[in-house]
Amino acid sequence: MKKIVFMAAAIALSFVTLSCATNKEYTQDEVNTAFEKVYDKYVSSLILDGAKTYQVVEKDTLSAITVKYYGSDKGYYFPVIMLASSDVVLDPDLIKPGMKLTVPDLQKNLDNPASRAKMKSFFKEIATVYQKKGNLFIRDKLNEIADSL
Repeated sequence: MKKIVFMAAAIALSFVTLSCATNKEYTQDEVNTAFEKVYDKYVSSLILDGAKTYQVVEKDTLSAITVKYYGSDKGYYFPVIMLASSDVVLDPDLIKPGMKLTVPDLQKNLDNPASRAKMKSFFKEIATVYQKKGNLFIRDKLNEIADSL
């Protein structure tokens, strides 16, 4: 009986150790590097014909900008704007007044089968960056979008 209790405790301890090891905190530089790698991989697949420019103002959030251009049900499509604006800012949570963001035509990108397929992969990869940031809610939302594409 003691062996079983000892073995169960050892297994539990190894699970705790493993979960702590995988919950590494990432620095902003590491997060920016992760965003940059994903953007570099997908930026050429984005259709920018008909894109608009938006200048960030005080108290703007990327989700609010996304809703303004793509509709109230598309607030979590903000990575599309970030991909088009990756030369301006890497982390969607770090937009500042005065920045000029490129807002692609979402429907044009969704209607194109090649672009849509790339967007699916792009959203999955951006979701992993949000996991590194510790934001599992956004990760899950982005994965939901990817699964729906």
